[in-house]
Amino acid sequence: MVTGPIVALLESRMSSELARLIAKHGGNPLSVPAVRESPELTLAAARKLFDDLDAGRYDIVIFMTGVAVSLLFEAAEQTGRRPNLVKALQQVTTVCRGPKPTAALRGFGLPPTLSAREPFTAAEVLDSMSGIDMTQKRVLLFHYGERSETLAETLLAWQADLEEFWLYRWLMPEDVTPLQDLVKRIVDREIHGLGITCQIQFRHLMKVAEDMRLDRSLVRALNERVVVGAVGPKCSAVLQSRGVSVQVIPEHPKMGPLAVAMMRHLNGHSHVDRSTPIVASP
Repeated sequence: MVTGPIVALLESRMSSELARLIAKHGGNPLSVPAVRESPELTLAAARKLFDDLDAGRYDIVIFMTGVAVSLLFEAAEQTGRRPNLVKALQQVTTVCRGPKPTAALRGFGLPPTLSAREPFTAAEVLDSMSGIDMTQKRVLLFHYGERSETLAETLLAWQADLEEFWLYRWLMPEDVTPLQDLVKRIVDREIHGLGITCQIQFRHLMKVAEDMRLDRSLVRALNERVVVGAVGPKCSAVLQSRGVSVQVIPEHPKMGPLAVAMMRHLNGHSHVDRSTPIVASP
């Protein structure tokens, strides 16, 4: 029997972990993954990449996600190039966007040279490199599932010699039926909370709603009856740009604090004041 608020979650990679957190704090998680990861790295591309790293082709290597680090080393294992990769990365300035790529690199015995501070957006990555003259620096940027426009375009404006690389892409789920069902349930006022951990999740949800011609109804329902939580300011800004009021933004931009903050808000407020977002501590 459902006794707590139903919280819809669009997270894919860590869906079970996030659902457990919601349940632990009294919610009923509804996991509807809105993104699938599609590997991009072929063995031929991997060999060329490792050859370029071995040859000292780059001065700076930027990792946006821990997944990118793991996939890179997985490819190095498959091609017998792991020792070469470790040695090559030791010779360059490595930059990480936050704790996940930092932890992933450390796991391979490679503490990063620079690591961005919270809230781990492109702005903080750029700030971490502010002491470096980027003119003609040879930069290898490992994107997450889509292009970080702000980061890439700023590096180009700084006259860096930039090469952009994708180890995986974020795509729409092959079966969108669960997302369609979620749109209907939100519109029908059956969902109490919606947690967004990455902006593309919301963009995919809106695309499905648009295809169903329910996008306006979805936004209206979210604003009137659903507590919407976004993992950080960049994610929140995307929702707000589509007219959705964000009720909860955790103090620390991570899944755990988001889950706790949302459940505290849902459990403590029977009527939601939608005038301003709440910035909540975990």
